[in-house]
Amino acid sequence: MSPRTVLLLVLAAATAAAQQPAPTTAAEAPNRDTSYIDAQGTAHVTRVVPLPQTISPEARAWLARPIPDETAPVSLAQRRARTDAGQARNRTAWSKLCPNHIVESRMAGVPVHIVSPEQIPEANRDKVLMNVHGGGFNSDSGSYVESIPIAVYAKMKVVSVLYRLAPEHPFPAAVDDAVAVYKELLKTYRPNHIVIYGTSAGAILTGEVAVKLKQLALPLPAALGIFSGFGDFARPGDSASLFSLQGLSGHLDPPSAEPHISYYVGKTDPRDPVLSPFYADLHGLPPTLFVTATRDMLLSGTVNLDRAYLHAGVDAHLVVFDALPHAFWYNSQIPEAIEANHMMADFFVKHLAK
Repeated sequence: MSPRTVLLLVLAAATAAAQQPAPTTAAEAPNRDTSYIDAQGTAHVTRVVPLPQTISPEARAWLARPIPDETAPVSLAQRRARTDAGQARNRTAWSKLCPNHIVESRMAGVPVHIVSPEQIPEANRDKVLMNVHGGGFNSDSGSYVESIPIAVYAKMKVVSVLYRLAPEHPFPAAVDDAVAVYKELLKTYRPNHIVIYGTSAGAILTGEVAVKLKQLALPLPAALGIFSGFGDFARPGDSASLFSLQGLSGHLDPPSAEPHISYYVGKTDPRDPVLSPFYADLHGLPPTLFVTATRDMLLSGTVNLDRAYLHAGVDAHLVVFDALPHAFWYNSQIPEAIEANHMMADFFVKHLAK
């Protein structure tokens, strides 16, 4: 790269940073509620929302962290570097609470983490949990943190699928990779001894994989875990306009007419029944646990998909935690995360015992 090109890139980055609005200061923050509804029904609002006493002191301290509402744009490479660093921290933190063994391997040509507790009871050695991680489909923020506590609390092996990422590999690449690993697991495990679950992008992918397995007439797993996800790329829910990844703090872009996570959707119709299981025939899917929280950006998507499952006669269970943000169960420092992970593991154990 020539010195001139480097200079132009530096100048472009500096210009973009200069054009960013400054973060809101304490003096500028609104101190009264406002509400204006325009002719299209769009709400232009401010709200003053204290932290409730219904959550733990640890969670209140976590949510009280100052996070600016305006930040400089982040490149995909920067995002992936940040999620990798976050994964490393979370892996260390959860491993202190949940001692484990991790093997890096491949199944059906797809890379996987195989996470096991220090001891697996004899009764659980013929059972396995399959995790499809979160990270917005373009990074891996959860393949360790979603598998370590669940493996230890459930006392069984977790295979975490490192599926291909967008935008390099849009839909259906991630679905194809997850289905390939599931088919490989079927060579060793009975389908009623397998569970599929995930958080965020992994929660969305869990629903997509379940529909794809049904379309392929493959035997379905014993249960599913859809933890803060959605099943409708055509119609974003209400909470996506209310909350950022950090809930009521941090940067949030105004709603856009562009399809949600367009770099993952690619050229696929947003109402495709595998991409958006809300439009699929959901009858006959296995028991499913849905988990979200009242400040989760995907609260609406999670509860709407839960309702679709219920309308289809699926044995669906919904748990909503108060005041917490998206994927709060990643944070090993708050009691609610321990509770949520135990709840998830207990649900899987219960349905694998049948």
